[in-house]
Amino acid sequence: MTTRPTGDDLHTVFTRADLGGDQRLDLMEFTLVLEDLGLSWNRAETQDRFEKADGNLDGFISFEEFRAVMEEQGLAPRPDPA
Repeated sequence: MTTRPTGDDLHTVFTRADLGGDQRLDLMEFTLVLEDLGLSWNRAETQDRFEKADGNLDGFISFEEFRAVMEEQGLAPRPDPA
C-alpha cells in the first residue's frame, strides 16, 4: 500500500530519509524513502527516476526535486498557484 504524505509530512519523510543530514538524498537514501512510502519500483526504475529527478545533475535529489517526483506520482499535493 502506498502512503500519501501531505505538505509538512513530505518534508518530514524527506528529512528522515536524509541519513547524511546534508539536505539532499543520494540514490540509496532515495531508494529507502521510496520503500518507506510503499513504492515498489525495481532497481532500474528507481535509478531512472532518480536520474530524471536530478535536475541540476549533481548526483543528489534536493527537497524540491523530491517534491516534484512525488507530485508526478500523485503522492504529494501540488502547491497552490496563488
